[in-house]
Formats: sequence, structure tokens, C-alpha cells
Amino acid sequence: MVSTEVLRRYPFFAFMSPAQLRQVAMLTDEVELAANEALFTLGQPADALYLLRQGSIDLHYVVVDEHMPSLRKDFMVGTINPGEVLGISAVINPPTVTATAIASEPCVLLRIDGAKLQALCQEDTALALGLYKQMALAAMERLQATRTLLAAASAPVWE
Repeated sequence: MVSTEVLRRYPFFAFMSPAQLRQVAMLTDEVELAANEALFTLGQPADALYLLRQGSIDLHYVVVDEHMPSLRKDFMVGTINPGEVLGISAVINPPTVTATAIASEPCVLLRIDGAKLQALCQEDTALALGLYKQMALAAMERLQATRTLLAAASAPVWE
């Protein structure tokens, strides 16, 4: 469990009432990740929502040829910075990770148990609505960042 004051520092949790903050804090632990350590891997079950407190995490999408698994391409599709969330798939069904997250430096994260957070959202629809709005904003920001990376990678060279 972390203090509600820790959660209150981040805009992601700003919509929550003091009671909601207490409930979410009870589901939250602080975890550390070493540089180059994977937090989660594409395709595995998503079991937690994370908020990055310190460090930096790169998101990768790996494409593997189904007929020749040795043929694979790793695309870096984004970077998570302090104050941003990741692992939003943990509260969306089916809870399956959609990217690989690798720490680019030592990291400190808040880990919120996904199954317990889903159960809490079933009981408190105001919490669910606020949480889904925040996750939608995070997903839209991540989509825009990925579009920018894609555009930069495929832009023609001007002479």
C-alpha cells in the first residue's frame, strides 16, 4: 500500500475523491525496475496498471513471421516518462499486454493490481468513468506519439 498523498501528486488521479484515493492506494505498491529489465512482454496477461514515478521506459512492438519465427522486427513505438501510466490493458477486457515495456534506466513505479481495480470499478461507477477517461487520454497521447514516430521514420528526405 502507498500513501494517498503519493497518488494525489499525479494528475492521473486528480478526479478521485479522498475515499476513492484511499481505496486505490490500498491496491497500490511501489516497485523498482533495473535498466534494461522488461516490465511486461507483448501478449502476456496484463495484471497491473502502472504509473512511472522515476526513470524512463521504452515501449516496443515486435512483429514475428508466423511461418518463420526467426524472422522478427522490433519497433520502438514510444517512451513512458515520469507521471505517465502504462499497462492500461490490465483494466480492459481481455487483459492482454499490447507492447513490451523495457526500462531504459532504473525506474520506480506504482503498481496497481488490475483485477482488484476492475472489481473496485464494478462497485464504483464514478471511479470507473473517471479512470476510463484518464486511460483514454493516455491512449490518445500514446497514439499521437506513435504517429509522430511513424511519420518521422517514413518521411522523405528533402533536398
